[in-house]
Amino acid sequence: MTYTLSNLDDVKDEAAEFGIGDVQESRFPYKDVEAETTGFAHHRIKPGMRVPFAHHHFDAEEVHFVLSGSGRAILDGEVVELRTMDVLRVSPEVTRGFEAGADGMEYLVFGPRHESDGKIVEDAWPD
Repeated sequence: MTYTLSNLDDVKDEAAEFGIGDVQESRFPYKDVEAETTGFAHHRIKPGMRVPFAHHHFDAEEVHFVLSGSGRAILDGEVVELRTMDVLRVSPEVTRGFEAGADGMEYLVFGPRHESDGKIVEDAWPD
């Protein structure tokens, strides 16, 4: 039997490398547990903050699980409210972006991992 164990507190926060360290924490533990085909991310968006870009994929469906807090997602222009224990499935082609409510939002993202599968989308929110 082969397995790998890691703790999220030990996984590097990569948000600053994406230029969003002032908005959120972003950890990608699939690297630490040596997952071969499963994509996995952990995000903590700070209270009242919005990730300054959205994105979509070409192949990877994602499942987002809200661990704590609340916020909103924009999904191809439609704004959806999110709260603790919500599970949101997003098809690959749907442009998605996230923002936290007054209490912040912590969530996990799961899906198949495809390298270079995402595309950044600017100005997805209708402000």
